[in-house]
Amino acid sequence: MSDWVVNLIDGAGYLGIAFLMFIETVFPPIPSELIMSIAGIRTGQGELDYWLVVVAGTFGAMAGNFLWYLFARALGIERFKPFIDRWGRWLTVTWKEVERAQRWFEQHGTFFVFLGRMLPTVRSLVSVPAGLLKMRMKSFLIASTIGTFGWTAMLAYAGYKLGENIDEIDAYLGPVSNTVIAVLVVGYVWRLWTHRNVGKKVRNDSE
Repeated sequence: MSDWVVNLIDGAGYLGIAFLMFIETVFPPIPSELIMSIAGIRTGQGELDYWLVVVAGTFGAMAGNFLWYLFARALGIERFKPFIDRWGRWLTVTWKEVERAQRWFEQHGTFFVFLGRMLPTVRSLVSVPAGLLKMRMKSFLIASTIGTFGWTAMLAYAGYKLGENIDEIDAYLGPVSNTVIAVLVVGYVWRLWTHRNVGKKVRNDSE
């Protein structure tokens, strides 16, 4: 797969980088760590301009981010209420929590989106809650663009510094991604367990 990424970047240049980052954001078959690191290597070799690489990567990723945001916003969280009422236990969420999240998003959503864009694994998912909870489009675009720009710039710079040693990039970013995934899994199991206990307590009290 890395050979295909290299060939596309070498053949299409900045357009190839933008296209790859768009695909990675919409349906992530290729990690952005690989795309931007390879593009960064090419900047170190003098074949591409560093800042144009960052702009191309940011533009492609933001196109995908905005697409997911628009889709989720058009769908709307209200359509999920019957589903959440019935299956909320497995989602570890109640409708009251959704309403609280919507109010929280109105106050802190900008920071959440900005930070989420710079976290492996999480960054591709941030657009969905932002759209579902109808975060202001202007705030979403600003926070997403700044966070995405920072993420792509960091990866491109890592590639620029490490040259051909892509394995070293993976050795650093791989454990970070795995740690984030592990935390999410553990958090879900904990939420599922506590949510179940809360449900039992509510039923017992009602009896």
